[in-house]
Amino acid sequence: MDTPVALALGGLTFVMAVIWGGPLLRLLRHLRIGKLIRVEGPERHITKMGTPTMGGVMIVVPVVLVTVLLNAASLIGLNVLGRSVLVPLLGMIGYSLLGAIDDWEGIRGKRRGLGMRAGTKFLIQVVFAIGLAVALRYVLDVPQMFWPGIKGKFDLGIAYIPIAVLVIVGMSNAVNLTDGLDGLAGLISATAFAAYGGIALIQHQPFLGRFCFSVVGALFGFLWFNVHPANLFMGDTGSLALGAALGIVALMTGQWLLLPVIAVIPVSEALSDIIQVSYFKWTKGKRIFRMAPIHHHFELLGWSETQVVQRFWLVGLLCAMLGVAIALV
Repeated sequence: MDTPVALALGGLTFVMAVIWGGPLLRLLRHLRIGKLIRVEGPERHITKMGTPTMGGVMIVVPVVLVTVLLNAASLIGLNVLGRSVLVPLLGMIGYSLLGAIDDWEGIRGKRRGLGMRAGTKFLIQVVFAIGLAVALRYVLDVPQMFWPGIKGKFDLGIAYIPIAVLVIVGMSNAVNLTDGLDGLAGLISATAFAAYGGIALIQHQPFLGRFCFSVVGALFGFLWFNVHPANLFMGDTGSLALGAALGIVALMTGQWLLLPVIAVIPVSEALSDIIQVSYFKWTKGKRIFRMAPIHHHFELLGWSETQVVQRFWLVGLLCAMLGVAIALV
């Protein structure tokens, strides 16, 4: 029954997201919460100026409602969802709130066009991640690490805490960097969550699997409004939350070593940005890529936005399938 329930929850969150997506879109337009496009970005993106953002709430709200209500159902004896998913849920909520503040600061706040200061934002991400890492190790006692091809789990001791913090913060920022083209972050995130949801079900973690597919359904509902040409952007409200939740889910399965495979696109986006900035500083002005993150590099090579999104998603899907296969070895 685990797989049918997980898929049904995905369908439920999809319907919820689509139903309230229209009213949310009208509200954001009324409040004039529109995206500000960087001048140094590709010229074709200028047409997206003013498109409503902070659409991540369309993803987070259905997942939160479904998770909370199904946990409340346990009070009347229905074992539908376990308390273990409260950790990724809290991570999603915390990082979504941080992203919402960042979005608001960049649109209507004192730092219009810039958002929160990078140092402040990073510090808060780390603090959140430390609390979540402690909860994973000492409250949930999750498997700390599986090594592909070797049976049994590895105990990392106290080293697990900094590793978990790196995974959560790293994935949060990686998905954030991926969110630059219509539909890209949503498609890639949905694929990664589906892969880890499958791994969780195989590991007999039904509650975690159901959480993952709840996120997948909500993401599909968001993509209804986000496919090219997008009527709505997720903003940091969605990207930070999705990345953090994905990192937590990977840690809960113990298969976080597979993130560079299953989440190959976000990891590549983050690495391209790090490499570009480092090389630029080291060479005092030279660049490896035409523009970073790497999806902009391919745009400037002449690929259309839809070509970049579809090809990146195909690579992400194949790698997610490969990651699940490795997890089964």
